[in-house]
Amino acid sequence: MKNFLLIFLGKLILKLSRLFNLGSGSTWPGHIAISINPNFTTDVLRKSKSKIIIIAGTNGKTTTSLLIQTILEGAGYKTLHNKSGANLENGIASTLLEGISLGGRLPFDFLLFESDENTLPNLLEQINPDYLVLLNLFRDQLDRYGELDSIAKKWKKGIYGLLEKSTLILNADDPQISFFSEDTRAKTYFFGIKSPLSGSSIAHGADSIFCPKCSSKLTFSQVFYSHLGIWSCTGCGLKRKTPQLSASSHYPLEGLHNKYNVNAASLLAKVLRIPQSSLNKSLTRFEPAFGRQEKLIVDNKSVQIYLSKNPTSLNETLSILNTHKATDVLIILNDRVPDGLDVSWIWDVNFENHLSKNTVISVSGDRLWDMSLRLKYAGFKKIISFPNLDDAIKNSLENTRPGNTLFILPNYSAMLETRKILTGKKIL
Repeated sequence: MKNFLLIFLGKLILKLSRLFNLGSGSTWPGHIAISINPNFTTDVLRKSKSKIIIIAGTNGKTTTSLLIQTILEGAGYKTLHNKSGANLENGIASTLLEGISLGGRLPFDFLLFESDENTLPNLLEQINPDYLVLLNLFRDQLDRYGELDSIAKKWKKGIYGLLEKSTLILNADDPQISFFSEDTRAKTYFFGIKSPLSGSSIAHGADSIFCPKCSSKLTFSQVFYSHLGIWSCTGCGLKRKTPQLSASSHYPLEGLHNKYNVNAASLLAKVLRIPQSSLNKSLTRFEPAFGRQEKLIVDNKSVQIYLSKNPTSLNETLSILNTHKATDVLIILNDRVPDGLDVSWIWDVNFENHLSKNTVISVSGDRLWDMSLRLKYAGFKKIISFPNLDDAIKNSLENTRPGNTLFILPNYSAMLETRKILTGKKIL
């Protein structure tokens, strides 16, 4: 009876939230449900026959989750997915409240949950997923998550408890992620990428350069980006596993990081025995998630939003902008709870080698002066700082010439703010 009332109340809150444009209702219904019944998620899933897929990683989990949903639905499966990106426990509970019937039934083939890094260990205590897709571990929000080793240890403990029925989809090119294949009863598969443009030098700001098993310094014969590549340890002999999948027939998004996302989703499709023809069609029609290379037309101007929330993601974004010879750029930096309060990571971003020093860069956000100072030290001559985000967006749009694209590079909370200004709608 308690869960019936929680389901009814949750659905009511969802409806009111959307009716009055207060957001998508992707967190509050679940927050209330697990506050009243901490075992709500476990109770609901215990009665479900749906297969459960969890996706986690520092970068790319929203894109990979949406790719998997697109592939599954293209193959005729019915899915439930926390597609708004609400990836804490309250967001997952809210997703269940949206999809469940008043009688407690989940009429889906697959339940697809994107998980925050800190949430994953707790989630694995409540859920034994059928498939767990682990993408990468990069430095992000150190004040909230701690160092990578801390996150990796928590993840390993949760993964160790997985049952034999579980399947791990792991990034062979990330040493920490690959190491999760040790000491687990779950079945394991590996994805990676191929890149003829890669070198063998670790970039400044790379994170996992020491062996996760013996702590010796790793050797790389190829580096794709950051610390992802073909690696080995001369201390204990641990080395990169051979991927079952490292190339795709089609990549709908730009950047090496998105090749990893596509390959992870494609490997899961292969494990699920989804026909290649169906997979190809799904990849061809895929549309990016909000704020992840999302394209908008605003005031007859082309706008593209690239979520850039840590050194690795911003470096990859700048690399893409370099190929476009971008001339209209707006960078927005906040330091709110979802972003991490420490923004010193901007000094590990390689602005110097990716953009022309004559590029006009507009800057806004809570920490616009930190970013403006960083760009000044990088040698940029045309930096325009806007304390007010509305003014920054309005001015940037006005100064974007017809035929050009305004590239907006926000971190997480700044991306949500920016999209609300541009579209008039809240996501969360």
